[in-house]
Amino acid sequence: MGTLNMLGLAKRVGARFLLTSTSEVYGDPLQHPQKETYWGNVNPIGERSCYDEGKRTAETLAMDYHRGAGVEVRIARIFNTYGPRMCLDDGRVVSNFVAQAIRKQPMTVYGDGQQTRSFQYVSDLVDGLVALMEGEHIGPFNLGNPGEFTMLELSEVVKETIDPTATIEFKPNTADDPHMRKPDISKAKDLLNWEPKISLREGLPLMVGDFRKRILNEDEGKGA
Repeated sequence: MGTLNMLGLAKRVGARFLLTSTSEVYGDPLQHPQKETYWGNVNPIGERSCYDEGKRTAETLAMDYHRGAGVEVRIARIFNTYGPRMCLDDGRVVSNFVAQAIRKQPMTVYGDGQQTRSFQYVSDLVDGLVALMEGEHIGPFNLGNPGEFTMLELSEVVKETIDPTATIEFKPNTADDPHMRKPDISKAKDLLNWEPKISLREGLPLMVGDFRKRILNEDEGKGA
């Protein structure tokens, strides 16, 4: 509904409209890595489908307003992104692992930890969104870092960065959890002249420094 309202506003005032869509439109992909031409493999009635299908519908609305009402739209499909100032307990895997390792809690891995994700640092994403909005191409464009990690590999990088003695706790996997996630970013490279610059090992310490400060303040507040 928010997308529909904003598209109506963009139509009225003649604005260019940015839709921040998601790699979740690909569902549990049968194509690897995922290209923008891939239509996806989504369960329309699963526990995650309100998010997956909500974003797919938002893309449909954006394209309908573009074709039917001449609204200038830009569509970005954002892959996992991390960085400072994220919510400490937002449930995303990087924030979970970082917050748990700093708090000396076991890192929670769902399933066998072999599912993969690709992690881009927030400033790379911002550069991509700016390039998209300033360019003449509608998209959709995959904006993500093609560096692919299993959840166990991610936990190892977090251990190296925060605490080599950190432990892992395995829990049952969540429903419809995608097995693989990796963007093909050739289209963004060619048409937007964009690609991510910051590796996970460079970006993670910047996030960790911010999380450490906030968790320390949180602990001091509890002790006061």
